Amino acid sequence: MMPLSMVNTGEPQQIKKIGGKEETRRFLENLGFVPGGMVTVVSAIGGNLIVNVKDSRVAIGKDMATRIMV
Repeated sequence: MMPLSMVNTGEPQQIKKIGGKEETRRFLENLGFVPGGMVTVVSAIGGNLIVNVKDSRVAIGKDMATRIMV
């Protein structure tokens, strides 16, 4: 298991766990980041990521990406 921030671009990954406070986990869940779901990093610029999750593109910061374990 590793944080989403360390994943190579273009490789689909399955989400294993969401860490952080309850408020943070709920926010990420509302964006589509749920355990068992698939996520693909589209691009990484300065630690910030653009990812495909549930047929949508979402931009997340490095701090959020480190809480998503794949």
